[in-house]
Amino acid sequence: MKNVMKKVMLPLLLVILLAACNTAEGETSAENNEWPESMTLVQMPDENNPTEAASMHGALKEHLTEELGIEVEEHDGASYAVGIEAMAAGNLDVMLGSPMSYYQAKEKAGAELLVTPTLPEGSNYYTSFITQADNEEINSIEDLEGTNFAFVNAASSSGYLYPKATLVQELDLDPDKMEQSGYFFANVTFSEGHPNSLMGVSMGDFEAAAVAHSVIEMTAESGNFNPDDIKVIGRTQDIPDASYMVRGDLPEDFKQALQDAFVSFEDESYFESLHGDAKARFKATEPDYYDSALESLDTINALEDVQE
Repeated sequence: MKNVMKKVMLPLLLVILLAACNTAEGETSAENNEWPESMTLVQMPDENNPTEAASMHGALKEHLTEELGIEVEEHDGASYAVGIEAMAAGNLDVMLGSPMSYYQAKEKAGAELLVTPTLPEGSNYYTSFITQADNEEINSIEDLEGTNFAFVNAASSSGYLYPKATLVQELDLDPDKMEQSGYFFANVTFSEGHPNSLMGVSMGDFEAAAVAHSVIEMTAESGNFNPDDIKVIGRTQDIPDASYMVRGDLPEDFKQALQDAFVSFEDESYFESLHGDAKARFKATEPDYYDSALESLDTINALEDVQE
């Protein structure tokens, strides 16, 4: 899914429960009294859900409100960590997240996978290792040894989890030492954004970086950088797309109704704008969708950090 992640300031995730809404018949929308009177949803900016698309989520919000019969309060977030803590505190019901953030939310808040935006032909989502095009000394991931390297941030699947796992697996590295200066890399930087890493390499601020390939393509298409300035020297395996997750302690019938509401959303302009294909749709996410991510998490000992 081809969209560009933008760096944003961390907003406050202040969640205010709204008054109960009534149906057209004038009765309480939730037949089950355990249903929430309102629902809070946070969109997290990543390469599948760029910040400039925030204003376009109104159609989805209105659809969910109509289908569920309760008020849906939608916020824009910039930090998975803040969203996970809000979900654990019961102040956030639904959040768009990566494999890494899902496992963190599952551990802390009992989160469950809900739906995934899916293209008709499936996605081709992976991370590329890049360096400057004229760097003759870096031509493979083995050549990354001794370089000044940029990951995105420690909660990013495509910007950290998968590229780190690839390096650990293919080069037999110690995952606990990867960020230590002088172990493999001369220095590791967390750029806090795929475009930051891309432009950092293009401008020579970093010798190399791990960047979602879709970001490279979209940034080139936008004319914001010349793709001839970089070269790709390796890639990760395909990465599961970001999915919406739901707080696990909500009533089962409500979670099912919520999933059905997402799946029934068919606004073609929304999917064209956000996911590059008018035929894209939300699909129910299978519980094992992130199993491959679990293997990568184990490879870099990330699960141990989540459980601490």
